[in-house]
Amino acid sequence: METDYSQLRRPRYEMHDFIREALEKRGLMQAYRQRPAYQQNDYISWITRAKRKETQSKRLAQMLDELERGDLYMKMNYRPKRPAY
Repeated sequence: METDYSQLRRPRYEMHDFIREALEKRGLMQAYRQRPAYQQNDYISWITRAKRKETQSKRLAQMLDELERGDLYMKMNYRPKRPAY
């Protein structure tokens, strides 16, 4: 499923290989892709803007944990949209 970034009003950030590999290793790529485009973009920006590798690793771990739980986004409550029936 391709994400539609056309409605983003901020710069779009490309996913780095180390983030892709971490998502795939934990089996969370689908959970990541199910998030809204702005959340995907925010996570990538937040992780890659860290200057220190330790900070990048900490932020990456937080994203992975939040995706695994499914109810958090940047330490805020998150409720995914339910499909319309």
